[in-house]
Amino acid sequence: MDETTPNPYQPSAVEPKWQARWAERGTNRAKLDNPARPFYALMMFPYPSAEGLHVGNLFAFTGSDISARFHRLLGYDVFQPLGFDAFGIHSENYALKIGAHPMELTPKNVANFTRQLGRAGFMVDWNQKVDTSRPDYYKWTQWVFLQLHKQGLAYKKAAAVNWCPTDKTVLANEQVEGGLCERCGTPVEQRFLEQWFFRISDYAPRLLNNLEWLDWSNVTRQAQRNWIGKSEGAHVHFDVQGHNERLTVFTTRADTIFGATYLVLAPEHPLVNTLTTPAQQESVRAYVEQTTKQDLISRKSTREKTGVFTGAYAINPATKQPIPIWIADYVLMEYGTGAIMAVPGHDERDFEFAQVFGLPIVRVVAAADQQADTPLGDSAFTDDDGARLVNSAQFDGMSVVDAKREVTAWLASQQHAQAVTNYRLHDWCISRQRYWGPPIPIIYCDDCGAVPVPESQLPVELPNIPDFKPDDSGISPLARHEEWYRVPCPTCGKSARRETDVSDTFLDSAWYFLRYPSATRDDVPFDATRTKTWLPVNSYIGGNEHAVLHLLYSRFITMVLKDGGHIDFEEPFTRFRAHGMIIREGAKMSKSKGNVINPDQYMEEWGADAFRMYLMFLGPYEEGGDFRDQGISGVRRFLDRLWASVRDARSEGGAEEEVVRKLHRTIKKVGDDTANLAYNTAIAAMMEYINVVRRGERVPHRDEVQPLVQLVAPYAPHLAEECWELLGHTGSVFDAGWPAFDAAQLVDNAIDLVVQVNGKTRGKVRLPTGAGQDEAMAEAMADAAIAKFVTGTPRKVVFVPGRLLNVVV
Repeated sequence: MDETTPNPYQPSAVEPKWQARWAERGTNRAKLDNPARPFYALMMFPYPSAEGLHVGNLFAFTGSDISARFHRLLGYDVFQPLGFDAFGIHSENYALKIGAHPMELTPKNVANFTRQLGRAGFMVDWNQKVDTSRPDYYKWTQWVFLQLHKQGLAYKKAAAVNWCPTDKTVLANEQVEGGLCERCGTPVEQRFLEQWFFRISDYAPRLLNNLEWLDWSNVTRQAQRNWIGKSEGAHVHFDVQGHNERLTVFTTRADTIFGATYLVLAPEHPLVNTLTTPAQQESVRAYVEQTTKQDLISRKSTREKTGVFTGAYAINPATKQPIPIWIADYVLMEYGTGAIMAVPGHDERDFEFAQVFGLPIVRVVAAADQQADTPLGDSAFTDDDGARLVNSAQFDGMSVVDAKREVTAWLASQQHAQAVTNYRLHDWCISRQRYWGPPIPIIYCDDCGAVPVPESQLPVELPNIPDFKPDDSGISPLARHEEWYRVPCPTCGKSARRETDVSDTFLDSAWYFLRYPSATRDDVPFDATRTKTWLPVNSYIGGNEHAVLHLLYSRFITMVLKDGGHIDFEEPFTRFRAHGMIIREGAKMSKSKGNVINPDQYMEEWGADAFRMYLMFLGPYEEGGDFRDQGISGVRRFLDRLWASVRDARSEGGAEEEVVRKLHRTIKKVGDDTANLAYNTAIAAMMEYINVVRRGERVPHRDEVQPLVQLVAPYAPHLAEECWELLGHTGSVFDAGWPAFDAAQLVDNAIDLVVQVNGKTRGKVRLPTGAGQDEAMAEAMADAAIAKFVTGTPRKVVFVPGRLLNVVV
């Protein structure tokens, strides 16, 4: 022990020492070129809020860091980078709230986050840091946009969008909760705006099919399947009475067409004005206007049924009868064709609508014990299992499964249908009418149209403007600055105009994993050799809140770049695991409750290692746990005992056989659990082992504690490095390898034998496997707690090998 080694253990001295030494030695720097066994360990990068690092961030990053350090000990060349998702509405709104500028505020937030993350001791290669709000990063975000544009996957169109009147911006569907903006609680409206879109829907089949082989949890894969939403069905065409128009609907239930008693169009459907009769014009106009006041999510989920009759009729191609055409807000233009055939007898939503407006309800499907004239009662009949068609002409009696195919084929033979596969996934709207984001690299020329900015002119830098507050016009604040947006057309040289929308923050994060290995290159978005070496990501860990859209968009962008010949893989994350959530004292953390955990405070008081380990000890990593202040002392006590064991370890003599056997079981248990992110049970196993090592305050042998230092290293890296040095090693413990276990030592060569006296259990004795009655009796009588009940010579001894010794006195 040198003079700098604290006695007892003092994290305040040890942790800064090792963080400085890691920086000096480049311990955490990845061997990016020519690694022997590359392993890319990635954690979802944080949004750098002004409040600083949240305990949820630390929980997530610690779990990822343990996995990364574990793989390094297994002999991998591990690359674990970290950066900041620094653009977006959160930063901009906070800047507006406090009267600051996001261009000045964000670098301060990033610096504070970097300090806090450094304090936690993560094995991060900070040389490869990215910051999405820096021009050297978003230059390449704009390059990604241009690749999609070049491949015909970026387009602009007018579309219905969710609009927050307070935040003055478009909201994605998942950002609307109960008709309110999730950020500010303002009722959301619907607007029609010119927006840029990516054709992600073209990739729906690939995005769906690849889920079959990805090493992701079933919950995450199913969430993606649900979002993509594959449906096998048919496009059915209805002629409109008195018009040369046809309405096309998508349905998964062509078998029920004989029960279609009306059609419903989305209020935005392009044929609404054409089909509406003069008598209905005013009612329809008022309803369409009313619909624009609703957000898209509320329209899909509301139970209240509203609508208006257009005055027009379509011909049901199966019955040849006229059926009324309505418009209603529960039909959305962005799904399917913007029109549905309503079968109220067998769809709850249609049934409720028909009841409200007095429309016909016909049974065309019946269960085995029902007839064609069996009343439907108070609800639609939707149980298709074993059901058959009724009131359906030549298809009566046919099973639902067969009828779907046969009715579609019959309608197709009359040019009234085609079998199709449809997807719920719709194209990705990337336009944002805000300031704090990367400008979309398009220039509009009166002669040349929409012209992509040449790659040689990237980045299109975001100007530092003082008036960045959005307004209610639906136009970006950049549109107020002609000195910025007025530029020559790259094609003809005439005066032209830049696009003033910025792109969605999801685009920034949809490719960041590609940038990390090449973050210091300013001439390419990603180095070809390094990308081939390190990608796809071996292990990705992040939150469940991003398990749908972020993952979906990242997968889509990766596929597009592969199709463009830029990379040779199409799935970015080989393995993904979602971590759980931390609550405090049984409640979700919030400022209003005053129960938010400040990581700085806890790391200052207990040390980063104790805080890291306690977070992992709260519960299963993929589920989370309940943070209670009193619990952290137990983890700190374990670290103190480990420290004292290393400090006091003897070298003379040898390790005890029983302790060695427990050690090898612990090595196997901790290795298996760490690989499976079962960190809480791995920590419990190490605590159990230290109890064996220090039983009766025995002085341990160094061979009993040295492997434990290696086991604890991913969890408590500063302490492990200090202990490793104390044991006489000069290199980093992370270069020492993971300890091996001896399989022979896992076999238990001893048993615990229950000892009874006169049939009452009085204790247990530890015996070698196969021990006989005499040995069992001797061990029992050597135990004072048992022997005191044996008075005089035993009258009888009952011995069941390996199970029981009963002494009768």
